[in-house]
Amino acid sequence: MQDIADHISQALENDIVSSSISHGELTVTARADHITKVLTFLRDDQTCLFRQLVDVCGVDYPERAKRFDVVYHLLSIELNQRIRVKVETDEDTAVPSAVEVFPSAGWFEREAWDMYGIFFAGHADLRRMLTDYGFKGHPLRKDFPLTGFVECRYSEEEKRIVYEPVELKQEFRDFDFMSPWESAEYILPGDEKSDGNGGSN
Repeated sequence: MQDIADHISQALENDIVSSSISHGELTVTARADHITKVLTFLRDDQTCLFRQLVDVCGVDYPERAKRFDVVYHLLSIELNQRIRVKVETDEDTAVPSAVEVFPSAGWFEREAWDMYGIFFAGHADLRRMLTDYGFKGHPLRKDFPLTGFVECRYSEEEKRIVYEPVELKQEFRDFDFMSPWESAEYILPGDEKSDGNGGSN
């Protein structure tokens, strides 16, 4: 694995920012505007042979200026190796589409656009695929409200589907996130006869 990491670092020294090996997998951070060159090299180079694109996904770090990571997971069947390629971008800067290198990236990029609002330049059909028509916002962003902005329901009065601003009928309940391996500090219904040590009196 280290040999491949050194080979990639030497061949793409102007195109990648860093590389590291963690949990038995190589992670390469590339410059966003060079991503198609990096992916093409990883696919075609005889030392790499990462010919299968497994996934493209987004990660949101809202505290950063470039809040999004776009992460490409590649697999080399010949070498039985995996590699993770990351690029950083923000809400306004497009990442070049990888469709010309890996045609399967088309669906993954549409999903990242829908869920995070990451724009991919050169994508021929960049539109929503998981959310509803007219959906506002991007639901996997960490600043997206848990309840969303609009709710969809069937109106018995109007006999059709209606879209309305979210109106909570009750406050969020307070949940006890105590470890399931620890006993409760209060008596649960039905445990009144318990001695507190898992047995009965």
